[in-house]
Amino acid sequence: MRADNQILIISKSFALRIIRLYTYLKEEKREHVMSTQLLRCGTSIGANVRESINAQSKADFINKMNIALKEADESQYWLELLHESSYLKDSEFESLNDDISKILGTLTKIIKSSRSNG
Repeated sequence: MRADNQILIISKSFALRIIRLYTYLKEEKREHVMSTQLLRCGTSIGANVRESINAQSKADFINKMNIALKEADESQYWLELLHESSYLKDSEFESLNDDISKILGTLTKIIKSSRSNG
């Protein structure tokens, strides 16, 4: 099984944005709890997508994609909390939320397509 190239690219790009956001929140805003949670799940998306490349079966591939989807959903939750608690400005949140929404949509399509193809 091979993960869709687009999801590899956008999940890695998102992970890099999350790493930079984590550094900013930790150093500039002195926020540690939510940013650490976001760092963990935001970087896990791409790790699971990457791991799916070497899936042992279609079921394993779908499982990795499902884990990535759950991590993406959790990432969106932490972004919402950071925004609603005023750690993220509207423009910062909207940009990151657009990215995670695209990731969620792409993962959902991959999972549905993989399930229906066999």
